[in-house]
Amino acid sequence: MIGLISFVGFTALVAIISYFATRSTDEKSSDGYFLGGRSLTAGVIAGSLLLTNLSTEQIVGLNGSAYTDGLSVMAWETLAAIAMVVTAIFLLPRYLKGGLTTVPQFLSKRFDVATKTITSGLFLTGYVVVLLPVILYSGSVAISGMFNVPEMLNVSDTKALWLCIWGIGIIGSIYAVFGGLKAVAVSDSINAVGLIIGGLLIPVFGLMAIGDGSVSAGIDILMAANPDKFHSMGKPGQEVPFSTIFTGMMLVQLFYWGTNQQIIQRALGAKNLAEGQKGLLLASFLKILGPLILVLPGIIAYHYFKGGLDTSDLAYPELVRAVLPKYLVGFFAAVLFGAILSSFNSVLNSSVTLFGIDIYKQHINKDADEITVVKYGKIFGIVLAVSAMFIAPLIANAGSLFAYLQEINGIYSIPIFTIIIVGYTTKRVPAIAAKIGVISGSLLYILSQFVLKPHFVESALEKATASGVTDEAALNLVEASAYPHFLHVMAILFVLNIIIMLIIGKIKPREEAYELEYTQQVDIVPWKYTKTVGAIIVLIVVSIYIYFA
Repeated sequence: MIGLISFVGFTALVAIISYFATRSTDEKSSDGYFLGGRSLTAGVIAGSLLLTNLSTEQIVGLNGSAYTDGLSVMAWETLAAIAMVVTAIFLLPRYLKGGLTTVPQFLSKRFDVATKTITSGLFLTGYVVVLLPVILYSGSVAISGMFNVPEMLNVSDTKALWLCIWGIGIIGSIYAVFGGLKAVAVSDSINAVGLIIGGLLIPVFGLMAIGDGSVSAGIDILMAANPDKFHSMGKPGQEVPFSTIFTGMMLVQLFYWGTNQQIIQRALGAKNLAEGQKGLLLASFLKILGPLILVLPGIIAYHYFKGGLDTSDLAYPELVRAVLPKYLVGFFAAVLFGAILSSFNSVLNSSVTLFGIDIYKQHINKDADEITVVKYGKIFGIVLAVSAMFIAPLIANAGSLFAYLQEINGIYSIPIFTIIIVGYTTKRVPAIAAKIGVISGSLLYILSQFVLKPHFVESALEKATASGVTDEAALNLVEASAYPHFLHVMAILFVLNIIIMLIIGKIKPREEAYELEYTQQVDIVPWKYTKTVGAIIVLIVVSIYIYFA
């Protein structure tokens, strides 16, 4: 009961603070609703960036990967810090100079409306089909299990799942659809504090359990007993082989933190360039600490349970259940609930923004005023949320989808990132090149990963089995070496798409060179310490890899 009270209390506190913080924002205008009135400051941007990124499938999934592969999976976190530095220095100044509300808006100005529409469609498809239902399902499983909802309400597991899904969905929709970006960002910032505190408690209590009450003793025992788990260099066959850091991994990070509407929308709402850069750099510094929450608990679980769990996805929830004192369960559940809500309402808010600005205003009602655009954006958001709530219970084994989701996202991430990079770094590559680039990029990736790869893997496993190989570890290595890692494939297609676009630009260049206009929406004077702080962050990341090499 104490846990339930603390859960309700913390969740209600976040809602109340968010309500009072957003009362003065004019959410009838596009900027007010979609970008928080372009008034977001560094702390709010940083907190919202971190919470938008975190949800149960990542907290559970990445710790599960660490349970299996150890420290090498920290690349999903540490390289994100470098990507945010690049975004702060190179991409954000261009976004704010152009007064963008959505990333595809730039593509409309640089190429044409059709390119923007294709890109918005790809974004929306990825959000609706993949992200929203998975976030709802995985989050509901975590909350239902933590509070034992079936027993508490005397209902079946299926009914408990439906109740949690609709509870999370409705609350998340209220924030995202009726509160706009500022409500999402403010609630994210408060939850970020809770997540950092709650997330750090798990490894602390885990290390104390290993070290007989001493954190330092726990660290010594953990590292001495499991030296192979503390190597930063991933091996072939693991989720993140070291070579992928220099190919697709960095591209994925640059897309996610620099061009993904769901993420970059927070920085687009900055009151000026300096605040946006400070927010990104603060988030990047905190991201370096991410492995303490998203990787270390998985390694602790491996030692604590002696590698005996049925599946790696149980590593985090089982460790929480084993080491967290009962009186903190409610607070931690509230923090986790905040992380689930954050990811859900952030994706939903971005979907509403893309639809309202890039679809409704552009193609359905070109003469619509701002109030009408916001109104129909909200209607679309409600339909989207309800659809996701119906789809979510149909998803099975969401906890094991972490690595698979990264692979699926390649269908739209690298093609979109390619045309944005070419758009900003060239002046005469035409619109037809962008259309060919984004469509061919998606189709070639689908062909590679979902047609060719299964064929090559199946053939290699058949040969290995026929030659007498039966050991599971050996078969896993055969499977991993049968076809290039999906991150390498992303890098190959990135380069290929750029070459195709540049060739088209050489053969049929646009008549007038593109020039980025300053719309004067916000002040674009950069923060004077951006490059210095960025260099320090990159140096810290490189040092971590060298230390654990």
